[in-house]
Amino acid sequence: MYLGIALLAGAVVGYIVRQNVVSKQAASVEEKIKHQLEESRAKSKEVILEAQQKSAQILEDIKRDERDRKLQLDKVEERLLKKEELLEREGLELKDKEKSIQTDVQKLIDAKAHIEELKSNVIKELEKVSGLSAEEAKKIILKDVEQKYQQDLAEYVKKMMGERREEIEKQAIGILSTAIQRYSRSSAAELTTTTVQLPDEEFKGKIIGKEGRNIRTFEKVTGVELVIDETPDSIVISSFDPVRREVARMALEKLIKDGRIQPAKIEEKVEEATQEINKKIGEAGEAAAYEVGVYDLPKEIIQLLGRLNFRTSYGQNVLRHSTEVAHFAGMIAEELGLNADIAKKGALLHDIGKSIDHEVAGSHVDIGRKILKKYGVSDVVIQSMEAHHEEYPFAIPEAYVVAAADALSAARPGARRDTLENYIKRLGDLENIASGFEGVKNAYAISAGRELRIFVTPEKIDDFGSLQLAREIAKKIESELKYPGEIKVVVMRETRAVEYAK
Repeated sequence: MYLGIALLAGAVVGYIVRQNVVSKQAASVEEKIKHQLEESRAKSKEVILEAQQKSAQILEDIKRDERDRKLQLDKVEERLLKKEELLEREGLELKDKEKSIQTDVQKLIDAKAHIEELKSNVIKELEKVSGLSAEEAKKIILKDVEQKYQQDLAEYVKKMMGERREEIEKQAIGILSTAIQRYSRSSAAELTTTTVQLPDEEFKGKIIGKEGRNIRTFEKVTGVELVIDETPDSIVISSFDPVRREVARMALEKLIKDGRIQPAKIEEKVEEATQEINKKIGEAGEAAAYEVGVYDLPKEIIQLLGRLNFRTSYGQNVLRHSTEVAHFAGMIAEELGLNADIAKKGALLHDIGKSIDHEVAGSHVDIGRKILKKYGVSDVVIQSMEAHHEEYPFAIPEAYVVAAADALSAARPGARRDTLENYIKRLGDLENIASGFEGVKNAYAISAGRELRIFVTPEKIDDFGSLQLAREIAKKIESELKYPGEIKVVVMRETRAVEYAK
């Protein structure tokens, strides 16, 4: 019994002790929470105070910006008002000037009317005094002048005709110059040989073959000559026919690439090259016709036209020359109001005979006429191209255009090798003629030889002497040189005073 009471008492004491411990822990936690709350309140007050201060600063900045903007707007408004006042004043001044001008114009109209009235009165008075009308008096005066100055009138008419001719020549030169400026084409050098590079010297022996059978077969089926000399790693193909030469080049390159060189293989590769070159010829003819805007030519003509791509004349590619002539002819015909289509077609086909003139006897003009007639090209096109070497008469105006365009393409500096040499020689001759006169310091041929600019020594030649020198040089050029058009001789006399400040 006492044991039970003792246990109960122990339990009660343990409970009381535990409650005291819990109470102390709760009091400690509560004290911590109160402390944290106080710190939080203090921080909140600080944040709120800082926010209020920043808000006040922002409001102050906004107010200051508004004041600045208002001041700027006031200044802009003030400037606009001043400009508006200035414009109003200028408008009033312009109105005053306009009224003044209108008044002056009216005064001029009135004065002109008064002069016309006076003129009419004078004429009437003269008619009354002379007993003749104005028309009758005019006829009498003109007849008297004609009789008195008949010789002068004849010279004047001659002068007018000369000036008119000069004007026509200037217009023609202008048309041709415009055509040249709108179209230009480079030229190629004329060749009768083609060089083929070899991978190594051993291929020369393969191409020659046993006892020369390979080279004989190649030359037989291609119609060219192979030149195998001491030049390292190369063979020269020689032939007057550029198409044959191109076929031989392509076939030889195919054989070198294949490596098997024998008569049967040679014939095979030559056949392949022939088919390829025929295709290229057709493409070249079609491209040329398309370039100049000629679309209705027969296929046979197109093929012959393409052959001209492998033909040169005086260093000029004949197909490029033909397209160039077509462009020139079209532009000139349009300027003159002629049929540009006929002119272009005749110009494109004017050298078509050169495509087979190695194979057919006769001039390329005759051959070309026969080709065009054979394939049904219209007579006006044939007439436009047949006279470009004056073998046939100029039957239509477009024939003159084709001839002129052909001359332009062939004779322009740099188009043909021999023409370029003559052109350079003419420039040199011009400068040499001028340099041969006493007192000439320097002489320069410029503007493609159309102008000769001469600088003289001012101590030796005066102003009058400059005029005389220009006349003498021009006469000497006329007597000693042959040239198209005219050459402007300009003598320049310049005096310079030079001193140095030290």
